[in-house]
Formats: sequence, C-alpha cells, structure tokens
Amino acid sequence: MEIKPEIIDLKIVLEKLQITREQLIDIAILLGTDYNPDGVKGIGAKTALKLIRTYGSLERILPNIKAQFPVDPLDIKKYFLNPPVNTNYKLEWREPDSEKVVSILVSKYDFSEKRVLNALERLKKAYREHIKSRQLGLDQWFT
Repeated sequence: MEIKPEIIDLKIVLEKLQITREQLIDIAILLGTDYNPDGVKGIGAKTALKLIRTYGSLERILPNIKAQFPVDPLDIKKYFLNPPVNTNYKLEWREPDSEKVVSILVSKYDFSEKRVLNALERLKKAYREHIKSRQLGLDQWFT
C-alpha cells in the first residue's frame, strides 16, 4: 500500500475559508481538542465555521451556546496561541535503537515489519554517511 501524504498549506486554507489563524483555533476548540475530545455537541465543521463568520471569535460565541468544557476554552485558546517552548535542548545524532522502533511501530501500532526494517536500514545508512562526512573541528586535530 502506497502512502501519499497530503500537504496542507495553512496560508492557503485560511485564505480559502476567509478566516484567521486565531479563528481556526476557535473552530478547533468547538470541534474538539485533546482538552475537549468530544467538542461541542451539535456543532460540526460547517456550523463552527458559520459561527465564526457570524460572531468573529470564540469569546463572542460562548455566551450564545450551551456547552460544558472540562477545561476553560479560553485557556485552551491561549495555550494554542502561545504554547510553552523548551529552548534548553541539544540535538544529538545517534544510530536508532532498531529493537525499540520495531517494538513500538510493529507490535504496538501494527506497522508492516518489512517496511519498518527497510526504513531503519535507510536511516542507519544516512546516519553512517553523516558520521563519515562530519567535518573535524580545529580542536579535534590536536587531541
């Protein structure tokens, strides 16, 4: 089975729907997120878009609908607009743990073992080529 990823260009989607990024987040909150998985009962994609076009924002919609949220929807909106970001990290190249990858993808998520192993082989090859092609820093010449 061939996997054909779909490319979604946010700018094009927003232009086509004639909404802003913030309004798209409002629609998502009405439809359901990790913080409100079921969304608002009776509101589907078309209704949510219509509500946004009518009221302009989630803040103006909420007083006009009957909905229970497990988390304050305005807090959810703030989180999506300004997510916490960790800038204290270090990227490190290392060979993938094949057993762990196979265990997760094949055993837990039912991926094709053959495809996973082939992808791992390509990844390992890329890793080895990366290691070979790394340029030595000046300090490494003298140690």
